[in-house]
Amino acid sequence: MDLTRAVETGGGPRALRSAFDGGRILRTAGAFDAMSAKLVELSGFDAVWAGSFAISATHALPDASILTMTEFLAAASRMADACSIPVIADCDTGFGGPSNVSHMVKKYEGAGIAAVCIEDKVFPKQNSLLEGGTQELLPEKEFAAKLIAARDAKSDPDFMVIARVEALIAGLGAGEAIRRATAYEKAGADAVLIHSKAGSPGEVFEFCDGWKGSVPVVAIPTSYPDVTLGQLEEHGVGMVIYANQSLRAAHRAMAEHLGQLASAESLSGAGTPISPMEDIFRLQEMYEIKKQEKDIEANLKKLGYVN
Repeated sequence: MDLTRAVETGGGPRALRSAFDGGRILRTAGAFDAMSAKLVELSGFDAVWAGSFAISATHALPDASILTMTEFLAAASRMADACSIPVIADCDTGFGGPSNVSHMVKKYEGAGIAAVCIEDKVFPKQNSLLEGGTQELLPEKEFAAKLIAARDAKSDPDFMVIARVEALIAGLGAGEAIRRATAYEKAGADAVLIHSKAGSPGEVFEFCDGWKGSVPVVAIPTSYPDVTLGQLEEHGVGMVIYANQSLRAAHRAMAEHLGQLASAESLSGAGTPISPMEDIFRLQEMYEIKKQEKDIEANLKKLGYVN
């Protein structure tokens, strides 16, 4: 697969930078393949989150740094090809040390991705919301080195590197999270993502209220789903990411339908709703292909190849 995108699309780095400057909170939804990314775009979101948890799940593998950079990059690249809104790639811990991060940035930028996000945990990482998981943080200096490498590897200044701060996940409190985020901004982060597994947004708000940096703050409210966009915006959050809801909705719908279909006597015996074929044709732009074929036929006639 050729992952080089020669022409900048409307969903590239400049578009994401401009959106952050728009004065409103941005809404981003998670995707796991090109189809789900296209549905994110068609639903009116500002950007796509190519989440490592969701992509790992589509391979029936744990979210534990098992897939390679090449595999994650291929999935994110297909999303970027399918969409005209920015794609933000979740790159876990950066696939290695500073040299690996430098290589990663060049590859993702060349694939038309608008931003990458790396987190300050040790490799191999475990999902932040895993019950009983081990959440060991990388020393601040070592993660700052990765951010410096990422900053220096960019060829497009608009390409964004998002530093995901896991201090709250590790139980170290808002003070440590603010200290690390401040260091990460100095090292070159274009935004900071503050993550929490608490059932309420209190510690995230504590971080936001104490944050004195100038780069945008990003939040993922998976564990505190009752928080509103207005509340996040009041505390200075510039982007909210609904990271895994599309995966979980798809998993539930498929599991329920296949469970009923397995015991049904006919297709109509499965009572779960499914999309009409026409909806899938529209997603695939099948009718646009038919029009393109007619246009080609007309041009061939003009050239004398068709009687």
